[in-house]
Amino acid sequence: MRKRVIDVCICLVFVLLLGIGSYQAKTVKTHEVASDLYSKEEITDAINVVKNNEMDVNWKSCNLQEIYYAGDETSKDYLNWATRNNADESLVLLSTFYVGNDFKDASLEPDRTYENWMWILVRSKDGQWKCVDWGY
Repeated sequence: MRKRVIDVCICLVFVLLLGIGSYQAKTVKTHEVASDLYSKEEITDAINVVKNNEMDVNWKSCNLQEIYYAGDETSKDYLNWATRNNADESLVLLSTFYVGNDFKDASLEPDRTYENWMWILVRSKDGQWKCVDWGY
């Protein structure tokens, strides 16, 4: 009986640690950057595209730590991306993320943190944001 209680306690601790780890992995810092081009909601929608469509699907072994709007001037500098992708608007986000050891992309070093990583998103007027490129 005593061994069973110990086994159950060990399992509970393991489950608790897994839960805390997954919560921490989902905690992403962001800060508001003033914009004359986009509302807070539009910027948040773009951030969610990177968090939910890119990081959670295509970059699973990476841990996004921070992401925020790069500012109006940077987005204006990348307006040609909208034209290239048959869209009307472009938006640039900057991020910091950690690459896990099991990430399968040779262009990124495992066990390394990347800072000022850009995500370029485009959309047609009032449409959904789409991530079209990333990098430095």
